[in-house]
Amino acid sequence: MPSNHQGKVGPDASSALDTRQPHAVLDLPSRRLKGLKIERLLDLTARPQPMRMLEVSTGSDGIANYFGTHPQLRCEMDAVDVYDNRLIAEGCWYHQVTGTQQPFADIFFGVVLTNHISEHVGDEQAQRAHLAELHRVLRPNRIGYLAVPNGWMLAEPHEGLAFLSWLPSRLRSLYLRWSRGVAFHDFKPLTKLKIQKLLRESGFDYRNLGVTALCCTLELERPRGSPFRSMFDHLPDPLLSTLGALNLTLIYRFWSEEAKSSHVVASPS
Repeated sequence: MPSNHQGKVGPDASSALDTRQPHAVLDLPSRRLKGLKIERLLDLTARPQPMRMLEVSTGSDGIANYFGTHPQLRCEMDAVDVYDNRLIAEGCWYHQVTGTQQPFADIFFGVVLTNHISEHVGDEQAQRAHLAELHRVLRPNRIGYLAVPNGWMLAEPHEGLAFLSWLPSRLRSLYLRWSRGVAFHDFKPLTKLKIQKLLRESGFDYRNLGVTALCCTLELERPRGSPFRSMFDHLPDPLLSTLGALNLTLIYRFWSEEAKSSHVVASPS
């Protein structure tokens, strides 16, 4: 079983950590269900094993634990975060980081997971740096999973406020201060066009999994025979495509054919 390693937060991260707060989901059953969903969406059972995997911003460690202790998949799991919110300390090597830079060598991983983190790393420059690091550590012709909230959703998922993610950054902070007494809006929502642009500029090819993810979620969460599932199973494909495009979460499978090397190469602890 992988050991538990925790680094130290350096002084260069102090200002970011003073303003950006953790948004970890601490419901472990939901994290295991998310792990199963990722497994199916990436078709991991068909990929070469053992798989060296990375989860960025592991939160409760539920997803990393799911893969690190998987009874069939042979996963060698690393997980990183800027805050230690783990509820489980088994199944992966844990590394505490200070920002978007990953403490791993180039072309190190066969699978990388970034689940609802791109909107939290900072401004657009930080979002580019986050994806560039994933490109650096991902092996050619291997695969990644990315999920972010849709910036055009009516109610922002963290605060539950209508139209919050539609506003410019300064107005979002004012809206939060007025409605919740929160002084700083610490995430930058992404639209479909924006995240796809960032993926391309980072050197990735990608596929939007909107419809596939919607069907997978229903398969896992709605048993066959239930009224909602029966109605969904009879929807025509054009309507399914429309529903997928309106999904509250933007989900992508991404990969690169060539690795983009970096002059910074660090070995995992």
